Amino acid sequence: MVTRILGGMLLAALVLTSPFVPALAQDSPKRKVTVIFDHALPNVPGKSMKAVLVEYGPGASSRSHRHPASAFIYATVLEGAIRSQVNDGPEKVFRAGESWFEQPGDHHRVSANASDTEPARLLAVFVVDTAETKLVIEDPQ
Repeated sequence: MVTRILGGMLLAALVLTSPFVPALAQDSPKRKVTVIFDHALPNVPGKSMKAVLVEYGPGASSRSHRHPASAFIYATVLEGAIRSQVNDGPEKVFRAGESWFEQPGDHHRVSANASDTEPARLLAVFVVDTAETKLVIEDPQ
């Protein structure tokens, strides 16, 4: 419950107080990834907080990927359900209001909409080196 409230409040604050930044390169007709917040942390030199809204259409997914080595990520599902697997852990389904985190260097093997009929959205909040511009590094096919 607290996670749902905090996630909703954070998304509302980010959407209402920051201009939208262009979507990232890995967008597709069924998947949209948009940086919605990017701000240097004044008390942690060289680090920034970046928030990314990931929108999956029915049945959509992302390729397995990593994030910059400096990135710590907190993700919360805003709508629908997301299938996720990090490293060699079990694949799990997270529903609206549920969350997970990724440590620096983790391998995000599965990130997908768990439904073939309903959309899903998640908010990923990164604490990352300010100089990082590429937040997703897809695995080679």
